[in-house]
Amino acid sequence: MQNPNYNHLSIENEIYDYWEKNKFFKPKKNNKKYFSIVIPPPNVTGNLHMGHALNNSIQDLLIRFYRMNGYETLWQPGTDHAGIATQAVVEKQLLKKRITKDQLGRDKFIEEVWKWKKESGDQILNQLKKLGCSCDWSRNRFTMDEDLSKAVTKSFVKLYENKLIYKDTKLVNWDTKLETAISDLEVVQKEIQSNLYYIKYKIVGEENSITIATTRPETMIGDTALAVNPNDNRYKKFIGKKVLIPLANREVKVIADNYVSMEQGSGALKVTPAHDFNDFDIGKRHNLEFINILEKNGKLNKNVPKEFIGLDRFEARTLIIKLLKEKNILDKTESIKNAVPYGDRSNSIIEPLLTEQWFVDAKFLAKKAIKVVKKNKTNFFPNNWSKTYFQWMNNIQPWCISRQLWWGHRIPAWYSKDNKIFVADTEIEAKKKAYKVYKKKVDLKRDEDVLDTWFSSALWPFATLGWPQKTYELKRFYPTSVLVTGFDIIFFWVARMMLMGNYLIKKEPFSKVYVHALVRDEKGQKMSKSKGNVIDPLDIISKYGADSLRFTLISMASPGRDVKLSEERVKGYRNFLNKIWNANKFSKLNKCKLSKKLTNKNINLDINKWIYYELNRTSKEVRGYISKFRFDEAARSIYQFVWHFYCDWYIEFLKPIFDSKHKKNLEESRNVASYIQSSILILLHPFIPFFTEKVWLDFDFGSYFKSPLMFKDWNLSTKLTPSFNQSYKKIDWLIHLVTNIRSTKVDLDISPGSFIDISINELNKNKRGIIEDNLNVFKRLGRVSNIYDSKIDKKGIKIIVGGESITLHFDQNLDLIRQKQKIFTKVKDLDQKVAAITKKLKNKSFLQNAPKQIIEKNKKALIDYKFALKKLNSILNSIKN
Repeated sequence: MQNPNYNHLSIENEIYDYWEKNKFFKPKKNNKKYFSIVIPPPNVTGNLHMGHALNNSIQDLLIRFYRMNGYETLWQPGTDHAGIATQAVVEKQLLKKRITKDQLGRDKFIEEVWKWKKESGDQILNQLKKLGCSCDWSRNRFTMDEDLSKAVTKSFVKLYENKLIYKDTKLVNWDTKLETAISDLEVVQKEIQSNLYYIKYKIVGEENSITIATTRPETMIGDTALAVNPNDNRYKKFIGKKVLIPLANREVKVIADNYVSMEQGSGALKVTPAHDFNDFDIGKRHNLEFINILEKNGKLNKNVPKEFIGLDRFEARTLIIKLLKEKNILDKTESIKNAVPYGDRSNSIIEPLLTEQWFVDAKFLAKKAIKVVKKNKTNFFPNNWSKTYFQWMNNIQPWCISRQLWWGHRIPAWYSKDNKIFVADTEIEAKKKAYKVYKKKVDLKRDEDVLDTWFSSALWPFATLGWPQKTYELKRFYPTSVLVTGFDIIFFWVARMMLMGNYLIKKEPFSKVYVHALVRDEKGQKMSKSKGNVIDPLDIISKYGADSLRFTLISMASPGRDVKLSEERVKGYRNFLNKIWNANKFSKLNKCKLSKKLTNKNINLDINKWIYYELNRTSKEVRGYISKFRFDEAARSIYQFVWHFYCDWYIEFLKPIFDSKHKKNLEESRNVASYIQSSILILLHPFIPFFTEKVWLDFDFGSYFKSPLMFKDWNLSTKLTPSFNQSYKKIDWLIHLVTNIRSTKVDLDISPGSFIDISINELNKNKRGIIEDNLNVFKRLGRVSNIYDSKIDKKGIKIIVGGESITLHFDQNLDLIRQKQKIFTKVKDLDQKVAAITKKLKNKSFLQNAPKQIIEKNKKALIDYKFALKKLNSILNSIKN
């Protein structure tokens, strides 16, 4: 016996095993067309979160859609080695055993990481399978795999040989806890309560002083200038003079620089080029000395007065403030809120630190990456993200690619004792290069650093396809068709892939970039553990099924608008699946079955032509929306067709046919109903794959179509004869009539279940014929007792449907005068709403500044209100008559 409702728990694993067993995810060769996506590789340490769920639901929708359209389709999966995150996880595990990585040594520690990866590294991939992702798992890649590591090394060597990778001493984000440089993406700005200290710098040889304001007084020991704005009248007379740095007893010059804000703080700026990114630029402009005062662990080094050497930076701050107070040099202290950079893994405050690192000349590589977007070889959807891309690319800085970690791709550079650098694919090659320089064998020592994780990720679209080897996959699937990504990593990942792909392969890595928004809670707040508002996708999948979650996320993925997710929404779409499930039971109960005799040429009944026409229209509409990346509209269109046209109307129209003994009509309707049912599964498969596969197998549609659902041609639109359009208009008018009868009852506060009589004496012959042809179903759906084709002596209310009048006759006890007053109040309220929105939409300021979706929402509301007004005024006029 079939379950009353769809039970996902019993079938999702079974269906996924069926897909994998039959190797459905592998590309099927097609000489004409291909479609490929590379998965944004999740961190090997990661767990599935709602961002992953949205991102991968969209990717899977596209992959399944193009697979069903006959494309040779590859979804390339894999995971990122996540240098800092993975090293931190393994270090934490070792500490539980009271072992540090330094006690183990580099090689043993790396062995421990690989052990951990083998045991836990595939967790995120198994979770993606729970979501229904149809990646070609036989091609799964890991950024530390041997072949990908070779690609990383080859890229580094090529860029170095072409002088696009170099070593330099620059300021970087430094994590004092992990003791490594980190990228901007790994820095979290937190707003905290801080102190702003106003400190007096005495002018040398005068009694005057200049007061500066700083939140980091410990860095003053590294000051090499004091800067003021050249237009600031307060300080003009001091430019060129010297000031004494408090406690350091070192003299520095007062310089003029336009960067200094006259309004901020005291208007004077202490310049510490070795410990502030803005000061670094000032230092370069004015050729200042760069004094580093910090060790890599955040303690003060030997470049500071003796009493501060070896102190932690915050201990030094406390002592410095104490001494400044004692010497009466601290003018005042203000309590402020300011943004402070924290490492996202260590949760320690990040320091700008002057260190020697490896850099990529990103400015040079960006030229081609900018050009391909300008020439529309790569397009962003929504298009406004291209502006963000250009803004970042045009202001790109040298890319720091070295990290002071053990886990990752070790930099392929070797040093001789006199510090000459030899970059090569292997140590043997490096020694050959050294031999040419020294004319003898020399000992070389390899660079200790590893590459930034984003370096290997930048090669992902082509390295996963076999580059630098000339593989079939690389030739066939690169450039990839589309990249689906969150906006938060456009700069860190998307841009870097553009840099590397355009340089190393001479081709852009993807032709389209679809940028989706964030998934937030139902109030629009960012999900976080501290707020307690995190919705776990695995919990939701367990409760409601993967399909319910997928359809919810896809239906809410509007361009430029964050997804406000609630469990109630997922529950609503679970009900959508149950609705289809019950419709399928209706089909089974009434012995609906596909027939090879069925073509659109032998469909005769208006209702069957109507649903066929709607299916045709929906198929075209959804295809258009998917091609434009309007997944929300595609989901809405299918939902509308299935819930409203198929379940609410078509099935209701079929009931009297199935109850009749008209053999020809019965056979046609059973065939058409079964065809529509199978078509719904085809349309919905990219959105809800588990459910559709289950029903497809249960009804054995595969035998009829000679195709598994995953490869069934998705294109359902076909050329129809004019008779289909005529039938569509007839049934559409009848549905509008029933809908108007129902809504008029609502307007008059009459029970929806109550029966009425109607007069159709003012209807034309064609419209009367439509009612007569569908008399039984019309009476049941409209709750109509009697139909009069002449005027009768009974109170009634006229309604207008398609420009023609019909009179509704209610119970004699209906107080029309009282109803008139009620409707008059509703009309007055609607008049006010129409006036308010009309005024708003005439306001130029509103139209220029309001978000596009808000303007569209107001326009739609205005149309709806005017339609409701017209209807209510029609009822009022009818009562008056």
